[in-house]
Amino acid sequence: MRDQIVRVKRFEKVPLILVGNKVDLESEREVAGSDGRALAQEWGCPFIETSAKSKSMVDELFAEIVRQMNYTTLPEKQEQCCNACVVQ
Repeated sequence: MRDQIVRVKRFEKVPLILVGNKVDLESEREVAGSDGRALAQEWGCPFIETSAKSKSMVDELFAEIVRQMNYTTLPEKQEQCCNACVVQ
């Protein structure tokens, strides 16, 4: 999944947060928290488990989104090699 995002965005440092939702439904969990943390570590991004129902970690998630946006630098635009149209 991360590779697809990087390919589409065309640069390696993409702001990314791995989010596990519905953490309040522990008995219905399909992915262990430890697996989420391991994947986030592999991807080099934060991992946050949230619950909209109990409002657990929702504010923290939005704060992290803002942090990711503020600290991620976009690559410089490359100069066009000619006067052709580019479709992206």
